[in-house]
Amino acid sequence: MKMKNIIYNIFLLVSLMFVACEPVLEDAPDIGAAPTVEDLSFTIEQGADDFTFVFTNTSTITGIAQWDLGNGQKATGNEVKGKFVLPDTYAVTLTLLTSGGSAVKAENHVTTKTDYSIFTDPLYINLSGGIEVADGKVWVVDSITKGHFGIGPAGGTWPEWWSADPLAKPSSGAYDDEFVFKIDGFSFDFNNNGNSYVKDFQKDNANYSNLVALYGEPDCRVNYTPAAATWSIVTKDGADYIVFSSPTPTFFGFDYGAAGSEFRIDVLTENTMDVSCIGGDGNRWHNKLIVKGYAPPVTPPVTYTAAIVELAVENTWEVSLSDVVVPDGNGLDSYSVDFGDGSEVSLSEDYTVALEHTYMRKGTYPVIITANTLEGDVIKTLSVTIEDYHSTYVPFLLDYMVMFVDNSEVEMTPMAGEDCDLTVVDNPDRIYPNKGVNVFHYKKDGQQWANANMILPAGYRFNLTKTSVFRIMVRGKAGQAVLLKLENTDKGGNAWQTGAELTYTIKADDTWEVAEYDFAGVAAGFDWTGDIYTSDIATDSNFNNSFYNIIRIMLNPGVGEGVHEFHFDDLAGPHVEGLKSARL
Repeated sequence: MKMKNIIYNIFLLVSLMFVACEPVLEDAPDIGAAPTVEDLSFTIEQGADDFTFVFTNTSTITGIAQWDLGNGQKATGNEVKGKFVLPDTYAVTLTLLTSGGSAVKAENHVTTKTDYSIFTDPLYINLSGGIEVADGKVWVVDSITKGHFGIGPAGGTWPEWWSADPLAKPSSGAYDDEFVFKIDGFSFDFNNNGNSYVKDFQKDNANYSNLVALYGEPDCRVNYTPAAATWSIVTKDGADYIVFSSPTPTFFGFDYGAAGSEFRIDVLTENTMDVSCIGGDGNRWHNKLIVKGYAPPVTPPVTYTAAIVELAVENTWEVSLSDVVVPDGNGLDSYSVDFGDGSEVSLSEDYTVALEHTYMRKGTYPVIITANTLEGDVIKTLSVTIEDYHSTYVPFLLDYMVMFVDNSEVEMTPMAGEDCDLTVVDNPDRIYPNKGVNVFHYKKDGQQWANANMILPAGYRFNLTKTSVFRIMVRGKAGQAVLLKLENTDKGGNAWQTGAELTYTIKADDTWEVAEYDFAGVAAGFDWTGDIYTSDIATDSNFNNSFYNIIRIMLNPGVGEGVHEFHFDDLAGPHVEGLKSARL
């Protein structure tokens, strides 16, 4: 098609417009009958330039004014603006909605001037190829680039909450979609090869069928045949928007339910395009696209030097980044450090700020530095050797003690709850002396003797001959009593008669403490039962080896009223012959 014919067809087929006013809801009229066309009127006046016109509702009754400006664009409000860049006759329709019903008034709007600037405007040329590209420009999802789909706050400029990794959505139906923008007729061809990818809150759209959930998510692949569409570029609030007009959903590979079928142009070059929209959930959804066949240049990675140095404070070391180079097209948002001793990973939102850490135990630790860049993580590993224990460090496992269960690494045998809720939860405070990821949460309600317990497998018993010390980490409220009791379940319902018990009182609110129970000199059994009895289970051979096989932990024992709860972890004690801990 020759250029002259393309321009001629454009003159006949289409124009562009923009809407400058937000929808306005007027008070509904008091009349009960529907309005008539005689009640409706509107004016059309010249706007700020030869191509802008102002449409004003001057009807004699009030209601909601809805407009069709005759070029595929719609608006709501008593006063709206439209831009018409090509000469033509446009059928402008005003629909007035009232409590009694609605009426429609139509009027032709004739324009005679051409805004030739659109044929040289970079927005139109970059998007469609301009009048030189009769078949239009074909765009596709930039599936190999991080952030080709993403989400952030409505007022944001980038997908700060989530951005899709390269090729994160295979088989979704999105990566083979083609989006064709033509200047001839301002037509938009949405070629989706029969299926599309849609958000969960869009999947019930009547245009979709054969829903298939993907990746264990509520989002779906659907069968879908898009209808013909047109496009325009409008400007409002200082930003440019692509606005689609179509009877069916129009989107870029992933249907978020774009409000008003509007996509804000965030980046538009000859070969790349970033757009975003307000989705059906009220958040801003982002897309990255490239021209079909375009091979984007590889963005160089962020480079940096990481160092760890000892500070003047005891056992305290500092990690810092230097020689940081952030190439064009990349970005460095933050960095984190795993200091290797089980503590929580430290994070800095500013890569120029150093991160400090104090080690409690001597040893050699791997230190992993992760720079969080737009093109993925850049990781470096260092090593640090701590020569001695911190002066405040208290060893948890004494000689001849073993760890029974610590929720993060080992479990000799499972813990259970009796008359209480016992659950494994995230550690609410991962600092020394308990940096473990997971801990136990104990809760009892109206039960005096509710207990968490660990019973050894058949044939195994505790050996108290080398040490009689048991320890656990506790975190609760000051004054709470935590009882640890040993029993022999061979007695069945009378196991309580074999019990030996000690109580630890929590010293501070919401602070990890080491609760120690040393059973040296502790009596067990009851002489009045006529059964075995001892004044010291640690020295009595009837009790100190191959006798006890269960540990019970109780909070505020004997108190049955109300709710009582606390956290505990790292149950350790004397050796159990032949039984080894297993990694969780």
